[in-house]
Amino acid sequence: MARLKGQTAAVTGSSSGNGRAIALALAAEGAHVVCSDIRKSAREGGYETNTGQDTDDVIRANGGTAEYLDADASKAADVQAVVDRAVQAFGRLDVMVNNAGILNAPHNIVDETEEEFDRTILINGKSVWLGCKSALAQMRRQDVVDGTRGRIVNIASIGGLVGLPLAPAYCAAKGAVVNLTRQLAVDFSAERINVNAVCPGFLHTAMLRPLLETPELNLALRGTTPWPDLGHAEDVAKAVVFLASGDASWASGTILTIDGGYTAS
Repeated sequence: MARLKGQTAAVTGSSSGNGRAIALALAAEGAHVVCSDIRKSAREGGYETNTGQDTDDVIRANGGTAEYLDADASKAADVQAVVDRAVQAFGRLDVMVNNAGILNAPHNIVDETEEEFDRTILINGKSVWLGCKSALAQMRRQDVVDGTRGRIVNIASIGGLVGLPLAPAYCAAKGAVVNLTRQLAVDFSAERINVNAVCPGFLHTAMLRPLLETPELNLALRGTTPWPDLGHAEDVAKAVVFLASGDASWASGTILTIDGGYTAS
């Protein structure tokens, strides 16, 4: 039986990569999905096989229910509009996935500009804060269904747990996401709202394609990950579905690594 049948989920950054895979996986489990991004079409350079179709169109073609909303996840009004759309269209918000994010070109903190830092913190950090803020305000007003008022899944990174070379702002932002997730779990578990995060490792996505297509960097990435293969967006999506479902009913403040053993080594 579909684990999310009849529930409503919202996903930021849903047009490409992890966000697209997450939205499709949630829909496959029966959720109505509100897709949101700054562009409706998939980003060039991705590893998806059906980039000619937008995420919401793929969901509908597969028999699911989806809506799309242009939204900048770093802007409060846009994020609130995503939550409002979910409630207006489907009655409540059961699952909020804060996924939108960016990765700058590799450089150390001396070479990183203040503008690059500010943009990374805004899109990778503040967007999650805004998504949690709007989702929690809505979920607190909802009745408890199947033991919860709602579930939030934040997409962090292994860069939020360990230092990654030449990624100072990225690691700072993702570290904030990890500890924000823990803090919110402390504040809202008593109200039966689950707040968890997924920390992906190195994946086949458009964001990492430049690294994967550089032979020496590709070899370096594989050499630092104990599992023989690098991951895929679908691996992250499966983890999100777990945390969004009743299978994870007693999980809150959990930081789930999907990284081929990277942070264990």
